[in-house]
Amino acid sequence: MFKLPTTVKTAALSLTMLTAISSNNALAWGQNGHRVIGEIAEMHLTEVTQYALEPILNGESLAQISTWPDEMRSSSEHFWRKESSKWHYINIKDAKKMHHYVNTSIDSKDKVAHILDGIYFSINILKNSKSSLEEQQFALKFLVHLVGDSHQPFHAGRSEDRGGNLIKVSFFGKETNLHSTWDTHLVENENLSFTEFADFIKTSNKKTIKAYLNSQPADWLVESNKISHRVYDENETKLSYGYVYKYMPVVKKRLSQGGIRLAGLLNQIFDKNAKPLTEALIKKRG
Repeated sequence: MFKLPTTVKTAALSLTMLTAISSNNALAWGQNGHRVIGEIAEMHLTEVTQYALEPILNGESLAQISTWPDEMRSSSEHFWRKESSKWHYINIKDAKKMHHYVNTSIDSKDKVAHILDGIYFSINILKNSKSSLEEQQFALKFLVHLVGDSHQPFHAGRSEDRGGNLIKVSFFGKETNLHSTWDTHLVENENLSFTEFADFIKTSNKKTIKAYLNSQPADWLVESNKISHRVYDENETKLSYGYVYKYMPVVKKRLSQGGIRLAGLLNQIFDKNAKPLTEALIKKRG
């Protein structure tokens, strides 16, 4: 069974933000997973959106910028050391109340209390024609990253075990924790580059894409919460081939959903003719 250190209190509040969590404990999908999501998103951008993103990306791709918010947490600046961690997750006891924490009008990064705030703050900066290029770049990098985070189940997990970080497990005999297993080990176990992984799981099925896009950020976190509690309930600690067989389809689906939904958001922001919550348009290849 999953065991927590005896010093950890198991009583959970309805909404608990773990402001003391270390930078190494809140990463999601690892570098490869985030890049897969960025790569898939680029497959579904409209030409108008691609053009609008060019000056903001400044020669980089969505895959390249997808890991920036995690990389910056080594910075000595106060924001990265003390404030940025809470952007990456939300811990809520009753997932049915997730939509109560949506604030679509949030306009200051100082007001961001959790991942939903971070997503909507980033969207609002990108929609605001008065935002500077530097502000847009900050917002785009965070949006790409946070959409990815929202699809990692343990970024909507339990507060008392820090989203699985305090749950010790073994993965093919190597000691790790549950959060890291989902962040990195399951993805890396496929032995694929992010471009290969994205190519393997990409879809052009219109019904699938429409189903993925018929949702909002709070829905994605509810999905993640349900997956995390399914994993919690199964209490597996010695993880190997059976675990990979059971959960890799879940990982692949979450990465695919994250990429398509990120494209939907970007199309909604930058292309007034796009129908991002109905269909994502496949990018034309030259």
